[in-house]
Amino acid sequence: MTAPDRSGPYIRHQEAGCTDQNELYGGVIGQDGAVAALRAAAVKPVHAYLFVGPPGVGKHAAARSFAAALLCQAGDGGCGACAECTRALNGVHPDVVEFERSGARMSVDDAREIGRLAARSPVEGSRKVIVIPEFHLAAPIAAALLKTIEEPPESTVFVALAESVPADFVTIASRCVRVDFRPVPEQVLTEALVAEGIAPDIAASVAAAAEGRVDRARLLASDPGFADRRALWQGVPDRLDGTGATAAKLVDELLASLETIVEPLAARHAAELAELDERAKAYGERGLGRKEMVDRHKREQRRARTDELRFGLSALAGAYRDRLLAGGRAAGALAALEAITAANEGLIRNPNETLLLQALLLRLGQAGVANLPTAPG
Repeated sequence: MTAPDRSGPYIRHQEAGCTDQNELYGGVIGQDGAVAALRAAAVKPVHAYLFVGPPGVGKHAAARSFAAALLCQAGDGGCGACAECTRALNGVHPDVVEFERSGARMSVDDAREIGRLAARSPVEGSRKVIVIPEFHLAAPIAAALLKTIEEPPESTVFVALAESVPADFVTIASRCVRVDFRPVPEQVLTEALVAEGIAPDIAASVAAAAEGRVDRARLLASDPGFADRRALWQGVPDRLDGTGATAAKLVDELLASLETIVEPLAARHAAELAELDERAKAYGERGLGRKEMVDRHKREQRRARTDELRFGLSALAGAYRDRLLAGGRAAGALAALEAITAANEGLIRNPNETLLLQALLLRLGQAGVANLPTAPG
């Protein structure tokens, strides 16, 4: 089980003494359709649910809220105020298991562990909830998981979180009730950040760069280097001269700037580990899951770097579009945008960041697309 998330609104509501049914899904931003579906589902739940949508849009917060509703002893739909709801929302209920895979993708060993968890009796009540993040990574072992998901014990409810449904995953997905999550609208995300205490100008700026992701918006809002990184990427066209030396220097600067996005994330991870260690002292080492948490932190930091590279490439593409609108050569600007799109797509293959960016900047500079007119303003 993972450490409680102290960054979301649940803790603030609890500390303010205002946790109630209206706040049960208070941490799920801009997902009214999904929340309505989950409220209805909690009244008469089935054995498995599949939350599908982009990363960082609230699937994990919704899973905790839904688990709270399923474990609530106060009535159908979840009260949001009892001990069961509070612990589930904060990630510390013993009957809410947030599964952590053992490697980069789910393995047969993970399938066996999920089966073992499903067969285990609830600790306190009559029901337990097993949350499986990044369930799309289980596609290679879908056959091994099918029977477990399809016919779990009556006490078990699965909540699987996936970014997509791969083709070889259709059968297992058909055994689940699907709930779709969408990117959060920019205005909704801005308003949510302001409500959390972020200055309106910063909230608007990071919401525009977050691509509908709540987690990324919060991370950027805590990152003082965000504006400087954006300006660095946007200024690349003016600095390219077609030489390898200049391209290499720029790449060094761009990659060095990525470290600032990892710093606030690393601070949050350190807090999670500290809290986990405190729980270990209080309750003993059994089931601590420190290694799994450290592995998850590494994956999250890697994802943060990749997200920031995508953002940087998007800012770079925006700079070329601005120059095109300012009267630049259409052929040159279109060639630049094509090269940037190819680099963005290449990130899927987890490439060497230095080589990818050097190849891109050399292509931009040597193609003669750098000397476009500067965008107005």
